[in-house]
Amino acid sequence: MNPRRKKRMFAVLGIIFGLGSAIGLTLYALQENINLFYTPSELINGKGENYEMPFVGQKLRIGGMVVPGSVKRDETSLDVEFKLIDTGPMVTIRYHGILPDLFREGQGIVAQGTLVEPDVIEAFEVLAKHDEEYMPAEIAEAVKGIKHEKPKYNLNNEN
Repeated sequence: MNPRRKKRMFAVLGIIFGLGSAIGLTLYALQENINLFYTPSELINGKGENYEMPFVGQKLRIGGMVVPGSVKRDETSLDVEFKLIDTGPMVTIRYHGILPDLFREGQGIVAQGTLVEPDVIEAFEVLAKHDEEYMPAEIAEAVKGIKHEKPKYNLNNEN
């Protein structure tokens, strides 16, 4: 092989290796910033056909209804704790900050945060729906086909 072809071959191999490394590092960096959407039932029971469970420390989004009577506000700080439910188990959300004006008990919300225990999320953002007709696309897809029934247990009961 003559020196000119050898030089071209090393240049092409170097470009392919550099491009592959850049793509791999980009995908690795983006892996930490992916926020998967869960409902309270999916968080507790697992998501998908394989019932994959999120791991403690994972960033995620969760949507559901605020359980009436579950909102507990700290008198000395902006800490708020409330329970979220869909058609199954309840999940506890902890939030430090000012809640949206439309936030209230019995209201649908989406919280974004980190899983700190299997059924507790430390939220850094809470979004409330803006009118009676609106439902985020992820929640609409998640509850599509689910028959809305009254939960089998008392919502005021600490479960």
